[in-house]
Amino acid sequence: MGGETKQHVRCVFFGRVQGVGFRYTTLHIARGYDVVGYVRNTPEGSVELVVEGSAGDIADFIAEIEKRMAGYVRDKQVSRSDDIVGFKEFDIRF
Repeated sequence: MGGETKQHVRCVFFGRVQGVGFRYTTLHIARGYDVVGYVRNTPEGSVELVVEGSAGDIADFIAEIEKRMAGYVRDKQVSRSDDIVGFKEFDIRF
């Protein structure tokens, strides 16, 4: 993740986001960026993305998810933090 300051971002996607391959698509997209973290379904029917990386990589990653899943995402909530967990990889949590 180079010399850029890492960020910790939590993004919750709302809409018809479960049962449509959202998590697997997100995992595939993550492989193209220098990001770590996870994606998981929530009991409320949304999808939670927790990601760490540079601000630019995270912004581009989320933008690509939104583009690829545009027909399913109705809204999103994003929160940022400088408190880095230090994930080792990007994966799907169940």
